[in-house]
Amino acid sequence: MRRLLMKEKRGIIFAGAIVGILSVILVYYGNPANMGFCIACFLRDIAGGVGLHRASVVQYIRPEVIGLVLGAFIVSIKNKEFRTTGGSSPFSRFVLGAMVMIGALMFLGCPLRMVLRLAGGDLNALLGIGGYAVGIYFGVLFLNKGFSLRRSYKMPSIEGYIFPAVNLGLLVLLFAGAGFLFFSTEGPGSMHAPIWIALAAGLIVGWLAQRNRLCMVGGIRDMILFRDSHLISGFISILLFAFAGNVIMGYFNLGFVGQPIAHNDGLWNFMGMLLAGWGSVLLGGCPMRQLILAGEGNTDSAISVMGMTVGAAIAHNFGLASSGAGPTANGQIAVIVSIIAVLIISVANSDFAAKKVNA
Repeated sequence: MRRLLMKEKRGIIFAGAIVGILSVILVYYGNPANMGFCIACFLRDIAGGVGLHRASVVQYIRPEVIGLVLGAFIVSIKNKEFRTTGGSSPFSRFVLGAMVMIGALMFLGCPLRMVLRLAGGDLNALLGIGGYAVGIYFGVLFLNKGFSLRRSYKMPSIEGYIFPAVNLGLLVLLFAGAGFLFFSTEGPGSMHAPIWIALAAGLIVGWLAQRNRLCMVGGIRDMILFRDSHLISGFISILLFAFAGNVIMGYFNLGFVGQPIAHNDGLWNFMGMLLAGWGSVLLGGCPMRQLILAGEGNTDSAISVMGMTVGAAIAHNFGLASSGAGPTANGQIAVIVSIIAVLIISVANSDFAAKKVNA
């Protein structure tokens, strides 16, 4: 048993090392600095690429996301782990996904980019990590009070194939250069690695994440609940190897100011990731984990990802997303409203609500 646990620990550390190295390689080949991988940013770009928002600087069909989904799909099929399930509070999951994205775009990054930003020397990520941990702690409090979005059910296999098929369709459109897609000519959306390199990186990370269950929210959650460092060790590995890569490539820039695609408003970096962390606990995983689960046939996670994508569109259409200049007033209001909404969902689906019904 101990030998098996050690093997699994080595596996997740190895997976983290590959993700960290690939993240630096993707920056070398054209991705924005400190953004080799960022699920929130890439879903935002895809939302713009298909015309859900009109922020011209963040529009592109990111092959990394497609690769993550298809990589998880292929390996789950190969290992007979593909299971089509769903039906667990779908609209609550959609709304939570949207609010997780609003929090992430306040910070300007998902949990994975938060680690990559720190690996690149961006000390603003420390505030994000603090907020993320606090949000996860709040979520764990409700898990301990019986929070649940109810059980999932086995569904027809076709339901599980739809999300990977949609991603494959996007890839075909990207290669075809479909005229109805939108592509940034300046800004972060215009900065990207060649399609084949980005897709290959996504496939590799999707495979590794599916085999090793990489998930930062799960790592911090397990540390709080069980004092189990297994999952968090993967993200520590990402941090260390991305840091080494950034130093070797000359990308490392220590400080709070002058960081790429980031702002230094500490309060709202903290609050944005608090929202993202809390919402992710309720969903059962961080944005990257949701993509991997969706690739395995989990339609609840697919709905969560669609909520994130629509949330990104809402954030840019209504001026909620931050920029390098800092957060917007609309974004600050949206984060506060979303935190209140997450609190309501947490209470309504926990033993607090059950006690009131029984009374």
